[in-house]
Amino acid sequence: MTQGSPDIVTQEANEKPEGRKTPVRGALEYLKTVLITVAVALTLKMFVIEAYRIPSGSMENTLLVGDFLLVNKLAYGLRTPQHIPLTNVRLGSLALPLFTNVERGDIVVFEYPNGVEYLESEGQVNYIKRCIGLPGDTVMIRESRVFVNGRELTGPPRARASGRGLHSWDAGVRLLPGGKGYTEDDYGPVVVPKKGDRIRLSTETIEDWRSLISLEGHRAYLGADGSVQVDGNAASDYVVEDDYYFMLGDNRHNSLDSRFWGFVPDKNLIGEALMVYWSWDPDIDVTSVGDKVGSIRWDRVGTFIR
Repeated sequence: MTQGSPDIVTQEANEKPEGRKTPVRGALEYLKTVLITVAVALTLKMFVIEAYRIPSGSMENTLLVGDFLLVNKLAYGLRTPQHIPLTNVRLGSLALPLFTNVERGDIVVFEYPNGVEYLESEGQVNYIKRCIGLPGDTVMIRESRVFVNGRELTGPPRARASGRGLHSWDAGVRLLPGGKGYTEDDYGPVVVPKKGDRIRLSTETIEDWRSLISLEGHRAYLGADGSVQVDGNAASDYVVEDDYYFMLGDNRHNSLDSRFWGFVPDKNLIGEALMVYWSWDPDIDVTSVGDKVGSIRWDRVGTFIR
């Protein structure tokens, strides 16, 4: 036994305990944990829930400038991103219905319908408005009162009842469709398009539908001979390819919405506004720590959005 002992001792001294980590192994495991965490966070952000900030007063007083929201991106189904994350590279969006459809009165976050009117942007611009018109609905505004399918809608309980603030001629944009004599307070009636609708095209109606046709990836215009052309072919009608929604800001006299830039296609929906998780006065500089903390709107933090 004495002769064998040195060999046994030497072998045990050279062996590494199974639980001991080398620096390289520890760094790799840490990196793996970080990558998994980032992947989970990106997945949640793209498909489940995302944070947004309110930059304008178009939804006052339901939502205030300086509110920070959580948006449920599964509310209207599982949707693939329209852009590669952190870039402006557009992807073809797909949707798998899972839960509910948009309901009249929902406060919806959506990508601005970048057609041929008002705002031309290469990147993604997200808006938040209240949906008041579903596919197939007839929307009309008379003396600031909103009617859908002939019935007056009850105004949002916290909507701001302000005087006239935003005018199409001041903002440098016009109401859609043009040439109808519509105003912000007296608008329509307009029928919200739904998938499968057949639109009659003529020299009189082409401007009414040119923006929508552009949203669906086609080009409509008047040819040299005065005929209506869609993608270079003479056309007397057009079949709508998507469902659309009419969006309106709660602060209706200070809101650029579907009255100005038209209907929102289903493919542009991002999700339903869920709750305010933080709120403070955005006009106070963060360097004024005391004033900034004092501006926190504690009564809004954690409130659900209706």
